Amino acid sequence: MTGLLAIIGGSGFQRLGGLEVTAQLRPDTPFGPLSAPVLRGHLARRPVLFLARHGDGHRLPPHRINYRANLWALHAAGAGPVVGLAAVGGITAGLSPRTFAVPDQLIDYTWGREHSFHDGESLPVRHVDFTEPYCPRLRHDLLCACAAAGVPALAAATYGATQGPRLETAAEITRMERDGCDLVGMTGMPEAALARELGLRYACLAFVVNWAAGKTAGAITMAEIDGHIAHCTGQVERILAALAAAS
Repeated sequence: MTGLLAIIGGSGFQRLGGLEVTAQLRPDTPFGPLSAPVLRGHLARRPVLFLARHGDGHRLPPHRINYRANLWALHAAGAGPVVGLAAVGGITAGLSPRTFAVPDQLIDYTWGREHSFHDGESLPVRHVDFTEPYCPRLRHDLLCACAAAGVPALAAATYGATQGPRLETAAEITRMERDGCDLVGMTGMPEAALARELGLRYACLAFVVNWAAGKTAGAITMAEIDGHIAHCTGQVERILAALAAAS
């Protein structure tokens, strides 16, 4: 891989097990403060970067994350491939809790977020191709890492990015399923598009922590979600260690 492997930690991953931190970087960016320091260190004896998307203590909701500052800082620190961790809801059959997937497509339902560096103010307007929102090469490497870690993962899925922080209504999930979404999360955009604008190779490692609204009887609880995140944590760390070792 060209450039350092960078990992963006989501819900449940304010820290990354197995990461030996050697430095904390707090760069100034043209877009304001980032969510948390960029941690430089070693994973599986390979140099990596790590950034907690929601900040220390999970203090930032999805719509208030400074995605531009985060991606800019990772790029400035020497990132090449970037893996975004995503705790998601399962929409379609086969994506039950504790299932892993490496999405190949996404649909953006977010609004009001700063979604481009090339907004005509910070940088001149530029249109990037986004036909394939995730890097095919990094997706392949991630799937190989899943296999090496002994964690089955779906090789294709469509991620639907919603605004949050509330969970969705049953009708919204029905619409998303009609649109072709398999997974629902709140942080997949504009992260993927910003990475593309910077020339970073971005992919998502998604793990299902609840059935989406209306897919099971009763309310979705944080206790349920937290339990599934805890179960998936060790598997996520094994996958990332295998990916780092192969880099």
